[in-house]
Amino acid sequence: MSPELYIAAGAVVVAVVVIILLFKAVWRVAEPNEALIISGLGARGRAEGADSLGFKIVTGKGTAVLPGFQTARRLRLDTRAANLQVSCVTQQGIPVNIRGVVIYKVGDDLVSIANAARRFLDQQDFMTSAIHELFTGHLRSIIGNLTIEDLILNRERLTSETRASAADEMSKLGMIVDSLQIQEIEDETGYIINLGKPHAARVASTARIAQAQRDQEATEAEQIAAANMAAARRDARIKEAAYQAEIDQAMATSRQAGPLSEATARQEVVVQETRAAELEAQLAEQRLQSQVRKPADAKAYETVTLSQAERDARIAQAEAEARETELRAVAQASQVKQAAAAEAEAVRLRGEAAGAATKVTGEAEAQATQARGLANAEATKALGLAEAEAAQAKGLAEAQAIKARAQALKENQEAVIAQQLAERWPEIVEAGAKAFGGVDHMVVLNGAQGIEEMLAKALTLGGTGLGLARALLNGASPNGSEPEKILKTAESRE
Repeated sequence: MSPELYIAAGAVVVAVVVIILLFKAVWRVAEPNEALIISGLGARGRAEGADSLGFKIVTGKGTAVLPGFQTARRLRLDTRAANLQVSCVTQQGIPVNIRGVVIYKVGDDLVSIANAARRFLDQQDFMTSAIHELFTGHLRSIIGNLTIEDLILNRERLTSETRASAADEMSKLGMIVDSLQIQEIEDETGYIINLGKPHAARVASTARIAQAQRDQEATEAEQIAAANMAAARRDARIKEAAYQAEIDQAMATSRQAGPLSEATARQEVVVQETRAAELEAQLAEQRLQSQVRKPADAKAYETVTLSQAERDARIAQAEAEARETELRAVAQASQVKQAAAAEAEAVRLRGEAAGAATKVTGEAEAQATQARGLANAEATKALGLAEAEAAQAKGLAEAQAIKARAQALKENQEAVIAQQLAERWPEIVEAGAKAFGGVDHMVVLNGAQGIEEMLAKALTLGGTGLGLARALLNGASPNGSEPEKILKTAESRE
């Protein structure tokens, strides 16, 4: 092949490739779910029943688009979904939340495509929000004129009224509604739940009543069947027992013919053995009485008797000791009382004797003075002088006696107090004995020694006077002690 032919073939191929590339750059094809919107030089279209659109709409076919002179854009015609969630108030003033979905798309006619292209060609994603706002407003308006009962029982009315009220706006937007579904109606106040409770309670009550009736009927049927079965078993067992009794009676009669005579003979043997056993038991009992029980009773009686004798002896000894202690205490108390009375009587007699002697001496002196006065005047004068000297001597003697007594009281206070106590000893003993005057029953733990200690303590109560007297004699006073007063009195008389 010549070079010219190669060049011609290459030029043809290049021309074909260029033509194909130019065709692909110019030719546009609309998919089944989209419409081509062509605008620019020479792009004119006419919708049915409308004036010129000013752009060309191509659906389901291809068309040439002159680059630089025309522009082709695609408007999707497929189905879209807008979820609705609306909060509104019913005619009864009850707030509800409505959830639903709107299935929509751009209409297939040229008018709808043209309307949608004018509004959403460059912002097709905004379609869903626009539809949501559109249906939200219509739902609020429609639900405000309905009750909750209408919403629940007639949802078709709600959807049909909503679609009818939004039809005009949807037509202007170039949209059509394929489906509007109300999915859920939520009641925040619990009205819907309470609305269904009476019916639910009625249904539940009917169900429980029906269930209880069926249970009762089943139980009655089961009880009747069980009673019939028990009666049948009882009758069968009764008949079996009667037959078995007859059989056992016949068999026993046949078996007892031989052993009956043997049992009679054995009965006689048992009677004799029983009698022998009773005699042996009586013999054993007699042996027990004579060998065990009587010696044991005698031993027990001996032990009890000895124990009672020892107890009585101890009680008698304790009572004797108590009586002895009591008599000894009474004797000692009587002895002390008698000694104190004797001492008091001696002191009293000595006082009376001293008083009588003083009285006799005074009378004798008076008679002597009277006799001397009657004798003569000079004797009277001499007697007066003598009496004055005697009086002076007596005063001196009394002063000496008082001084000696005071000195003795100062040097030996206890002796003086003891003398005073000895003079008052009977009264002291009598006051000490009064401590036992109101005692009806007295228990002494240490016997005679205890009695002696009690009497000694009662008698020594008078010894407290000794300490009191000593305290009074040793106590200081503003004018000095009592012995010092006596000494001063004696010295003044001297």
